Amino acid sequence: MRQENRTNLSLHGLQPVQFDALQYLMQCNHYSDTPMAVTEFLGQTKGTVSQTLNVLVRKGFIAKTMDQKDKRVVHLSATSKGIKLSQEILESKLLQTGAKLVGQQKLDQLNAGLELLLNKLQLANQLKTFGQCHSCRHHTKLTSNGLLCGLTQERLSSKDATLICREHNPP
Repeated sequence: MRQENRTNLSLHGLQPVQFDALQYLMQCNHYSDTPMAVTEFLGQTKGTVSQTLNVLVRKGFIAKTMDQKDKRVVHLSATSKGIKLSQEILESKLLQTGAKLVGQQKLDQLNAGLELLLNKLQLANQLKTFGQCHSCRHHTKLTSNGLLCGLTQERLSSKDATLICREHNPP
């Protein structure tokens, strides 16, 4: 699978770390779509991430926008070209074949087990969790069927609850 991904990425002039950054930006919320958040998520130096992001911008896979409230803050987002590339790369024929052989119920169990293992490793090593909003201690279901981030007091959509947040704090 690694070889399949490297081959597909090289056709687009990309390295695996650049694809990792693109993947992260496609899954994170608006608190977590900054160069600093990408740096924290990837565990790379600021310089490496800066070069990574510049390549993605130059090739048209991500776009930069200034924050409306704080002009010092830059937000990053995947472009339609980046989304298309991601879908293309993630549709691994090897992985799809293996998934069919395993079956959906076993895949769901495997995903739950891996998510639990990752969470415990992060906690044991005091690493940032970067989890999905719905699994955070600040995630609040309101009595009016709405969702709220208890940290920012901001209302959340159902989609927001599935995105990765750098402020994630497991229960």
